[in-house]
Amino acid sequence: MKITRFGDLFTEITPLTTGSAPDFSLKDQHDTIVTLSKLPSPIIISVFPDINTSVCSLQTRRFNQEAAAHKAITFLSISNNTAEEQANWCAAEGVDMTILSDVKNEFGKRYGLVMTEANLLARSVFVIKDGQIIYAEILSEMTEEPNYDKALQVAEAAI
Repeated sequence: MKITRFGDLFTEITPLTTGSAPDFSLKDQHDTIVTLSKLPSPIIISVFPDINTSVCSLQTRRFNQEAAAHKAITFLSISNNTAEEQANWCAAEGVDMTILSDVKNEFGKRYGLVMTEANLLARSVFVIKDGQIIYAEILSEMTEEPNYDKALQVAEAAI
């Protein structure tokens, strides 16, 4: 899959979009280990390249708002930022949600999302139910926001 940035080719990836969701354990911004298989379904995973950029901030704030309104859905956000960067961003933005740090690309490699040229994760959203990927959106343009409503619709139907 080709990924562009402002319309110019940035990289190519081979993302996982169906089937079993590979399990992972990552630390959140509070240094707590979060393991996918231990979380209640359905789960929305919001993946973004860098919390300190405008579109990533918009995406994270929007899913934070949705998490407050949809208590039956588990929300995770994942980026390559350090836990400290994520904690600082959350404090500055008043955001209280689980953001996981994938600085070593453990999650990114399992899901085929690592944009190796920049060592960043491709912007994407997954809905997981009972260990299966039931929805995946991998954005081909890095500067675009995901389809929030579609991810929420799929997750709500999976409750």
